[in-house]
Amino acid sequence: MPRRPPPLLDLYEEMYAAFGPQHWWPGDSPLEVVIGAVLVQNTAWRNVERAIANLKQHNLIDVDRLYAVEVGRLEELVQPAGYFRVKARRLRNLLEFVIDRHEGSLDRLFELPMEEARRQLLEVNGVGPETADSILLYAGEQPKFVVDAYTRRVLLRHGWLAPPATYEAMQKFFERRLPAEVPLYNEYHALIVRIGNQYCRSQPKCEECPLKGRLPRGGPIEL
Repeated sequence: MPRRPPPLLDLYEEMYAAFGPQHWWPGDSPLEVVIGAVLVQNTAWRNVERAIANLKQHNLIDVDRLYAVEVGRLEELVQPAGYFRVKARRLRNLLEFVIDRHEGSLDRLFELPMEEARRQLLEVNGVGPETADSILLYAGEQPKFVVDAYTRRVLLRHGWLAPPATYEAMQKFFERRLPAEVPLYNEYHALIVRIGNQYCRSQPKCEECPLKGRLPRGGPIEL
């Protein structure tokens, strides 16, 4: 049986007091954010930055110009992000979707009702729930809470959700308890990633964590 969570805005204030604003998502345009959402799959952001720098150097942060790049060349450009063959294909799939369904305009995509835009994104080969929701929240500025492996670890270790803690269950956990505000969702997800990356790791550092006072009496629940 999961423990009753504390008020989620209280948790937010505790994390924010410890870390301050995280300035997510880095990107000079919605398209750059979309590209980053694909390239960050299974890698660290520093690697994505190198890949995006390559694209910027060749003036390719543009839907039509980027889609026109030959696949092998695109693989070379995004190689720093790892899994470069898979990610090049996924990026092309997403660009093709924007071109074919929305006349090459992300604005047209984001003008749709949020759940319809999400449904369409999930139809694109290589776009899963986390990527789709990152695109909606950070590029489209729509109130869709993004969860990830860090979120799962934090929720399970504190006993606020029970396994298996699916993506949908974690997302509902937050969306049912928080006001649907884009800046709040944006910063909250970023702060959880900071907690997960710095403290709630595979070998947790609970004694140093700003949320240590929120743990069960017996300490973190083993995963």
